[in-house]
This record gives sequence, structure tokens and C-alpha cells, in this order.
Amino acid sequence: MSLRTLPATTREIQLASRPVGRPSPENFRLAESALPELGDGQILVRNLYMSVDPYMRGRMNDVKSYSAPFALDNALDGGAVGEVIASRSAAHKEGDVVVHSLGWREYSVVDSAAATPARTDLAPASAFLGALGMTGLTAYAGLLKVAEFVPGDAVFVSGAAGAVGSLVGQIAKAMGASRVIGSAGSPAKVARLLELGFDTAFDYHDGPVREQLKKAAGPEGIDVYFDNVGGEHLEAALATLNVGGRVALCGAIAQYNSTEPTPAPHNLMLAIGKQLTLRGFLVGGQRQHATEFAATMAGWLADGTVRYDETIVDGLENAPQAFMDLLDGANTGKMLVRLQHQ
Repeated sequence: MSLRTLPATTREIQLASRPVGRPSPENFRLAESALPELGDGQILVRNLYMSVDPYMRGRMNDVKSYSAPFALDNALDGGAVGEVIASRSAAHKEGDVVVHSLGWREYSVVDSAAATPARTDLAPASAFLGALGMTGLTAYAGLLKVAEFVPGDAVFVSGAAGAVGSLVGQIAKAMGASRVIGSAGSPAKVARLLELGFDTAFDYHDGPVREQLKKAAGPEGIDVYFDNVGGEHLEAALATLNVGGRVALCGAIAQYNSTEPTPAPHNLMLAIGKQLTLRGFLVGGQRQHATEFAATMAGWLADGTVRYDETIVDGLENAPQAFMDLLDGANTGKMLVRLQHQ
């Protein structure tokens, strides 16, 4: 793209107001903003895909957390992958495909140091927001490093048809799990988990999670629980875990829109007698495993050991609805918004 045709503005999604409970369309605004001039060490990226993720719900609240809250009347941000169309950096040239964190807009001016290459010779660009990106690293490090999985472990994954959960189950199988159990929110998602190699799966709408998990686990119980949901699922896992069991606390999507305190789990005392380990983690604290993860996951994708699903919504203007649908469980695999066609 020549300098004469470079965009001077970008469409973006701004946070118009802070949600109370479930977000609504009124909390978002589609706007147009001027793009700043490129400075030394910066690149202009034409975004191809952006990610919507559950953690973004917490950043919409004006509370202190591990990540700064989104600012009102400003563009939101999050993972994106796109093509470099102008560069003032030796590290990235025009035509390169890069991953960065200034999503929720069609064009982004990005500091070169904050962009990483997307190896589109290994996988499509969108995979670098999912299986080969932070999503995949979350699953890999959460299971193997945080939960300290060992071959022979029986593993339970909640939110198992989601972007992270579906990868956790497949990684567990690839690494020698004795049994992998998943929970999901529809019969179609349960069927998909079985296609992906889960040994058994259940729809959490079909009855109390504790009863369904106990039946699925059988007398052998479970050794590892990868928690994407919290609440009733965590309570069920505590009841089913074996002595010495480990829990990787990744997310609690069942509670993100809650306006009242969530009481579960009621049985946390079981962690004492069972000598359980419950470890919360953030993917940002697992970056030391990124090189190992990338090489291993690339191999698994190449030979078909791991497969991934994407739910793709077209158009920046539909990003807020995609995010709301994500919180309602409408996605199978990674929820992405396609901003431009390649």
C-alpha cells in the first residue's frame, strides 16, 4: 500500500458506559478516530481478526485488578492479528503479519516491540489468536505447569468446548491422561468434545454438576481440574478430586456478570483433608514457557493431534454482540471478529 492510500482514520469500538451485570449494546459505541502519525519504531497494522475474551468483562468495571480497567469514551483493546501496511521499524516490514494487543479497531498504530510475528506458514493468521496464541499458551501452561499434570492423571475440564478448554482436553490426551472429562452447555458441544477425543462429556444443564461429574468420573475420581467456570463446577470438582488433586484456576465465567456475591463453593474445607492444591494463574505469568509451547503446539497441529474450532463474526460493528454472545456461551472454540478479508 503506497503512502498516498494509507488511512488517516480508523473505525473503533469505544466503551460508552460501564455495564452493570450483563453487558448491553448501549455500553458500546462505534466511532471514528484519527490515526496518529507513525513515529520511529512504530508500524501501522491493518487488522484482519480481533479476539473477544471473557477476561474483558472484568476490565469494563472500574475496579483495581491485575489488568487496568478500560477507560470510558476510549477504544477498548485486546488481541488482534493483522498485516503491516507501513513501517518505521527495522523489525517489521510491509506485508508482515503480526499479533498485537490493540484490537477493537480496524487499523492500529503499534510500537514495533509490542508486536510479534505470526508464522502464517505454520497456520492461518487467526490461529495466532487461538491455538498458537495466548489461548493455547493458557491451556498448555495451565495444565502442564500450573496443575502439574502427569501421565495417568484423570482430568476434568469445565467450559470444555470453549477456546481454552477444548485445547486443555486434547493436550491432556496427547500427554497420556487416563481419562478426560468435559462439561459444556449444549448437546452439540458435548458431541464435539467427543469428536475431539474427550473420553466423556456432559451438558451441565442436564442436572446437578456434582452428580453428573461423579457419574462420569466413576470410582477412580479425578486428579486434575482445569477450572474455566467456577461456582457449582468448582464445588463439584472439590467433591470428586482424589487425595493430592490439583486445580488450575483459570476463569470463573459463571460469575463475571453477577451483581450479587456468589456463595459457591460451600465445600472448600475438603481441600484440607484431601490435601488439594488450588492455584490461580494468569497467562502473563507463563510467558517463560512460550517457546516450548509454540514448538510443541505447532507439531501437534501439523500431525492432527490437536484440532481447534473457531466461531467467526464478520464486521467491527458486530464485535460488541460477539462479546456478549461469548459470555452467554454461544461460541464453540475461539470467538473471533473478522475485520478485513485477506
